[in-house]
Amino acid sequence: MATIAQSLPRPSSALTWLREFLKEELAPYPGRAALVGRMTLAATLIVIVGMTFRIPYSWQGAVYALMVSRENTRSTLQSAATIFLVTGIGAAYLLASVWFVIDIPLLHFLWVIATFFLAFYGVSVLTNYTAAVAFVNLTAVGIPLWDRRVPAETSVEDTLWLCLAVLVAVVITAGVELAFVRLRPGDEVVLPIGDRLSAVEDLLTGYAEGRTVAPSIAQKVMRLGTLGTSSLRRALRHAAYPPEYSLEMGGVVALVGRLVDLAATLPQLSIELSDSERRRFGNLASAVQSIRDDLMSRRIPDPIRFDTNEGSTPFVPLLGEMEHTVTLIPQAFADSGSIQPYLPTTEDIGQRTPLAPDAFRNPEHLQFALKGCLAASACYVIYNAIAWPGISTAVTTCLLTALSTIGSSRQKQLLRITGALVGGFLIGMGSQILILPHLDSIAGFVVLFVAVTTLSSWFMTSSPRLSYFGIQVALAFYLVNVSEFKIQTSLAAARDRVVGILLGLFIMWLVFDQLWGASAAIEMRRKFISNLRLLAQLAREPLSQDRKTAIARSLALGETINANLDKVRALADGVLFEFGPSREHDLALRDRIRQWQPNLRMLFITRIVLWRYRAGLPGFELPEAIQPAQQGFDNRLAMALDGMADRMGGKASIQLDDLTTAYTQLEQAAWRATPKEQHSTPQMQSFLLLSRRIADLADRVERDI
Repeated sequence: MATIAQSLPRPSSALTWLREFLKEELAPYPGRAALVGRMTLAATLIVIVGMTFRIPYSWQGAVYALMVSRENTRSTLQSAATIFLVTGIGAAYLLASVWFVIDIPLLHFLWVIATFFLAFYGVSVLTNYTAAVAFVNLTAVGIPLWDRRVPAETSVEDTLWLCLAVLVAVVITAGVELAFVRLRPGDEVVLPIGDRLSAVEDLLTGYAEGRTVAPSIAQKVMRLGTLGTSSLRRALRHAAYPPEYSLEMGGVVALVGRLVDLAATLPQLSIELSDSERRRFGNLASAVQSIRDDLMSRRIPDPIRFDTNEGSTPFVPLLGEMEHTVTLIPQAFADSGSIQPYLPTTEDIGQRTPLAPDAFRNPEHLQFALKGCLAASACYVIYNAIAWPGISTAVTTCLLTALSTIGSSRQKQLLRITGALVGGFLIGMGSQILILPHLDSIAGFVVLFVAVTTLSSWFMTSSPRLSYFGIQVALAFYLVNVSEFKIQTSLAAARDRVVGILLGLFIMWLVFDQLWGASAAIEMRRKFISNLRLLAQLAREPLSQDRKTAIARSLALGETINANLDKVRALADGVLFEFGPSREHDLALRDRIRQWQPNLRMLFITRIVLWRYRAGLPGFELPEAIQPAQQGFDNRLAMALDGMADRMGGKASIQLDDLTTAYTQLEQAAWRATPKEQHSTPQMQSFLLLSRRIADLADRVERDI
């Protein structure tokens, strides 16, 4: 029998925590070095072309080279095209609108304020974040251009030069990506899934063979768990898959992410395994390999079943969880071609639209735009009132760091100010004093540029907890040393830009924190409660008799729940940056919600599969006689989820029997309603197994809450 020795982590100093944090975030992982190399090469080529042909704002193009998505070739090209298209639209807006206000100071001022409001509103409601960032960057650079006391023709030329710099950036970046297409051919979503399954298989094989797992394998699995699956989900949305295959692969991505999370926990335990448990690990490793081979060969994986009677798992609880997760992966697939007539169109689903569905209904978008507009306008008034245009980076700071909660805003502000200090003062001004005076050619400057860009890109390819620091280091350095066609000999430029960043951070703190704040802990709790209620809605689906409408509703609910699960995780990180009398309570709530999140995600995934039985999709048909009992069980699940949401919100809820009892009633009804020969069909066995699983998960979360 297995025995586990698990010790609690000892308290460590802040310095020790920082060292471990950086060690984890900066550790190499498969593909990181190649990605950093492509980012650095693209940015360097852009600067060389800009310096050679004296194209202004080449620093802006270099920044875009780092920001363009590189999850896969298609998404990179789409991001590049989006940036150029939005830049063109933004430039047309600037040129068309400023013509009416350029000669009237009051109207010009009101135009600036309105443009700030439009930019922040766009950040909030645009579903394409790349488009929002492109418009924000153009606004941050374009407005100061039209504030100068120069002929209008000069401002028009500079606006067009800015568009040319962006065009050069997207063309070079896209060209580099096309030149470095993956050396191994394969699917842009399936390949990363295969990498994750391969890492899990290596880890499980080590346990099956009874040997100590290599630290490199354990670190690789833990690293993949830290990275999560958000990039895979974005790649899936960009991939040109049929809608039904996208839905199925979305379930596979979530399940593989869950499997990696479970596997990453195993190395934290000291485990002595019995022979039966080693066999179970071996069977699990073989099943993972089989699924990986099927996916890589573009085949639907065969159903997986494990002998649950061989050895108990109370001392290795993760083994049973992993077995169940692996059995769900093949069940995420149905007969793909047969449900095509029932699939909703893009218009039915409401996806891939430029604006959020609630863009004109949700007051939070308006509040966010007003807060951001107030902060940016205050910075604009201040630097114009004191006639110090060099600190106009304060407006850029507001535009790029404004988020809807205190915690997330503080996190991004902290990364921005440390990145600005490192990139502006330490590297930017340090190189002006110690390195640049000894360089007399563009070749020497390129070496310095490559070194700084490589460092910044390595930070940018970390998790969201640190990646923003990298872009700020690059941005500050580029503003200091790449903004002119000569080596910058004055330290005033670096001073002004860093002072502007400090001013922007102060105003953001004042507006978003002190005057108009929303606690990340409160937002985290609200999103978690919202997810419980959305899951309750999903449990009652399908409500419509029309399959096309029912599938559209399930897809929309699934996308919203998935997004909210990610938001809760991001808000939990933001809670760490909040201080005050409620901090201890907020951190305790954060820990509990982080414990509930994996169970809630597994409940969601399981419910997606059970929904197919409820809807009677091809491959998931059940006898009609079971449907009343199934509907009763689903309604009881929905009531349990609503009750959890009520208790989390401080409301009283009705005490009901646990879901295990409801499952027993469902099982008995299923046996009574079907002939004996149908009791052992794969559909019936899978349906009951998943129903029992979702009952256990819901009871576990309900007891904790």
